[in-house]
Amino acid sequence: MLEKTNVKTLDKVVVRFSGDSGDGMQLAGNIFTNVSAGLGNSVSTFPDYPADMRPPQGSLSGVSAFQASVGKGVHTPGDQCDVLVAMNPAALKRGYKILKPGGVIIVDIDSFNESGLKKAQFDTEDPFKELGINAQVIEAPVTSMTKAALADSEMDVKSVLKCRNIFALGLVCWLFDRPLEGALKLLKNKFAKKPAVYEANSKVIQAGYDYGHNIHASVSTFRIETEDIRPGVYTDINGNTATAWGFILASEKAGRPLFLGSYPITPATDILHELAKRKDLGVKACQMEDEIAGVCSAIGASFAGNLAVTSTSGPGLALKSEGIGLAVMAELPLVIVDVQRGGPSTGLPTKTEQTDLMQALYGRNGESPLVVVAPVSPTDCFTMAFESSRIAIEHMTPVILLTDAFIGNGSSAWRIPETEDYPEIRVPYVPEDKKAAWRPYHRDPETLSRYWAIPGTEGLQHRLGGLEKDSETGAISTDPVNHEKMVELRQEKIARIANDIPEQEVLCDVDADTLLIGWGGTYGHIYSAAEELNATGKHVAFTQFRYINPLPKNTAEILSRYKTIIVAELNTGMFADYLQSKFPNLDIRRINKIQGQPFLAQEIVDGVNKIMEG
Repeated sequence: MLEKTNVKTLDKVVVRFSGDSGDGMQLAGNIFTNVSAGLGNSVSTFPDYPADMRPPQGSLSGVSAFQASVGKGVHTPGDQCDVLVAMNPAALKRGYKILKPGGVIIVDIDSFNESGLKKAQFDTEDPFKELGINAQVIEAPVTSMTKAALADSEMDVKSVLKCRNIFALGLVCWLFDRPLEGALKLLKNKFAKKPAVYEANSKVIQAGYDYGHNIHASVSTFRIETEDIRPGVYTDINGNTATAWGFILASEKAGRPLFLGSYPITPATDILHELAKRKDLGVKACQMEDEIAGVCSAIGASFAGNLAVTSTSGPGLALKSEGIGLAVMAELPLVIVDVQRGGPSTGLPTKTEQTDLMQALYGRNGESPLVVVAPVSPTDCFTMAFESSRIAIEHMTPVILLTDAFIGNGSSAWRIPETEDYPEIRVPYVPEDKKAAWRPYHRDPETLSRYWAIPGTEGLQHRLGGLEKDSETGAISTDPVNHEKMVELRQEKIARIANDIPEQEVLCDVDADTLLIGWGGTYGHIYSAAEELNATGKHVAFTQFRYINPLPKNTAEILSRYKTIIVAELNTGMFADYLQSKFPNLDIRRINKIQGQPFLAQEIVDGVNKIMEG
């Protein structure tokens, strides 16, 4: 038996599971991060799906990966990995470049045959030498060991091979000293309706763990530091699931039923799937025939008194634009979730970008103002789903919630909150003393939001529609002066929401001359870069925007304090352009990436250094 004499103790480690798109890398990675979260580790994950629908098996284009960073002070899935699991030669070829020098590679050596090497476009029979890999390599016969572990089962060969990922997971659990109890519990929940499959996987994960104990090779194993965490129940949650749960809590806090009208689209469909499971909580989730029907059904539900949501990605947001304009005109509460992906058109459906910002801000006909917010992490999707619902209801406006594929599919460790951690949502019902003289566009004098008259309430019969209305009577109006007044009222209503959102915070070296800015899901990478820059003597302050329209009311004061302002974003500079239009006297520098991949922290460090030295 191999004694663990070569043990590295690290604050955080990065492991990357990679293999064919059918090899179950996402499942293995999710179980590993769930187990780690339950042990008190912070986690951050990056599921990296192939862009092709059905890529050839064993091909470079078919590699699917799941990267996770676990430990203490984790903000990103990591620029480089400590451990690479490569289930075939293509996965090795795709992943070796991000392995740290001297790191650990686990390969299924059974797949490194002539056919596998050819599919991965290797020229020799020794891929490690050909790639010049400097690593500790475990050549594990994963396929044959999995078959041996299940030799007495009645499963067919195809079903047996589907368990290879769990053997690799068992080996990784040994490598990182993760107990199997948590993984077995997750597997039991996963295969609750397939006990034979659970039994097979429980044997295989134990076989992988035991193999780690018995290999006669000297490789590093890892001890991972844990956070000093607030007591509570922790789980690993991805952004799309967190978004769905945030809406459920908002529905409870508002006392209004939750309705989702949606059409499946990558990478937003999981929100529909999650809410469709929650009939027990009164959720109504309807898969509509197209994107337009999705938003229009939600508008109808909103008129009827529901917390109404529609979910989509960039192409669907374009199709929904006319419907969203109707919600602006009718001044109905509506939340539109846009899980951004690479574009334009079909673009890169499984990859991440921040390229829908201008569409969210301006992508409708006429003067059509609404609220735009953006969560900064998978767990923050819960908070901002709740917050977007609160703003939509309390201010009677559509709200666009801009997440992205990185945080929508990625996950973090999350403490399940208590309901008292979140405020009650104040529904702007028509006040009793105003019911006698009420008209549809009578407004709260402080917020300028109109009142919500729920159909069926005695004396509050009314109509809403897309034609301009008289500000007093609510009747259709073509009067030019009235139209201008209504345009200005709708704009001012959105502007006043700045009084009802948190002020912007600045982190890191707040007294520096340089301010590094991000928005939405780039938070972890930019924050990590800022910490690294300050550690090396390049002093920068850092702020990440979650509220985009309206901006927090102290934004101008913050920006005025810094000589150099740098905006980093996954587009060609949309938020920088937006800030420049709001504050034309600023000189804003830019760091941009449009590759369908999240930032590496080092890319931001290099970009800031280049600007500061230039």
